[in-house]
Amino acid sequence: MHFSINMNDPDNHPGSEKASVLLVAVISAFLTPFMGSAINLALPAIGNEFGADTILLGWVATAYLLSSAVFLVPFGRLADIYGRKKVFLAGLVIFTISSLLSSIAPGIYALLTFRVLQGMGSSMIFATGLAIVSSVFPAEERGRAFGLTIASVYTGLSFGPFAGGVLTEYLGWRSIFVFTVILGITAIFFTVRKIRGEWAEAAGESFDLAGSLIYGVSLFFLIFGFSRLPSTTGFLCLIAGAGGIAFFIIFELRIPFPVMQLKLFRNNPVFAWSNLAALINYSATFAVGFILSLFLQYIKDFSPRDAGLILLSQPVIMAIVSPVAGRLSDKIEPRLLATTGMAITTAGLFLLIFIDKLGMAALIATLIILGTGFGLFSSPNSNAIMGSVDRKYYGIASSTMGTMRLLGQMFSMGMVMLILAIFIGRQPVTMHNSHLFLESVKVSFGIFFGLCFIGIFASYSRGKVRLYK
Repeated sequence: MHFSINMNDPDNHPGSEKASVLLVAVISAFLTPFMGSAINLALPAIGNEFGADTILLGWVATAYLLSSAVFLVPFGRLADIYGRKKVFLAGLVIFTISSLLSSIAPGIYALLTFRVLQGMGSSMIFATGLAIVSSVFPAEERGRAFGLTIASVYTGLSFGPFAGGVLTEYLGWRSIFVFTVILGITAIFFTVRKIRGEWAEAAGESFDLAGSLIYGVSLFFLIFGFSRLPSTTGFLCLIAGAGGIAFFIIFELRIPFPVMQLKLFRNNPVFAWSNLAALINYSATFAVGFILSLFLQYIKDFSPRDAGLILLSQPVIMAIVSPVAGRLSDKIEPRLLATTGMAITTAGLFLLIFIDKLGMAALIATLIILGTGFGLFSSPNSNAIMGSVDRKYYGIASSTMGTMRLLGQMFSMGMVMLILAIFIGRQPVTMHNSHLFLESVKVSFGIFFGLCFIGIFASYSRGKVRLYK
């Protein structure tokens, strides 16, 4: 690997290079959340074409998240060793190819397979995106850069439901994947043309293949087991996964170059509590879009387009609030901003417990509250995490933060799938079981509210954050 010292010093990067890196980061940050939010609106159409029940439809989202989580930490470590740009670009290519394959999937199981490949590509993108931004931008500018990048995530979330609904209604659900291919090719073009540097501060260190395998297999059993509850298979997989994670922790603490720097959790309270807060926040919020998409189409009889327009309100507010919160976190204690955001999100989830009594105006207002809270939480929390570690660990920190996000998303979907299995089983939502579906929705939001309430204390417990080293 060849790179000069100035590639590792954010203060030595010219403004044009910073702008180029930020442009590519913004494009790639838009790509995967757009796919995730757009596909939610297409799930009923996918279910109708393939004859899939609600559990299989849940796996259309969950397979992607599970794959992303399994590969994210190993790819973050590989990026620190061999180069973040290399891993980032490879992730864009894999994501784009798998999107093309998804657009021609002949059945539900083929689609699930291609979604696994998409998740692998996404993990490579998210393991390196913020790490590259951190490598280029100095500490006093990082919050602003994070805010814009995360705003792009929310813009993808904003545009996704609307575009997903319109594309599904007029061109069919496969057109969503075709649109994503176009975005992927655009991101690849700008990455090749605009990013000239390479960052590999851990070059020469060995890669922990054994730890990566233990981690991936354990995580798979843990999440798969959770999705299979309350069956005996589910409990056995959970036990196997938990045992594997325990062994992974012991193994990682004893080797010189672990795939995950667990000592950061033990010796760095800001890093530890900030990641826990992120895990809780995503666990309590991710499945909201999935639930409301089904609720609006199955219970309220909205078209995919109209349901998408209603869901648009939450991520639009996120996209507006996040850059402001990012800039503020360069000057104001991130703990205060993030904790306030967590509290606002908790209030929004409490209101959703009474979803059967909310009119459309009240539902949209509640989504605006959720968007405000999450936008206020995410950028300062990300700034705190990345600012609490040395540059050598940017890939690990970025991938760990991404892992918390993906684990939270998987637990969120897993809880909803479990509740749906308990209330209505493996049956499509119909007029005859709609009351059971509505009860499962209210129970889900009650659990999410309790989680987010705990998250307020986790966010505040990080203590005062000294961002810059």
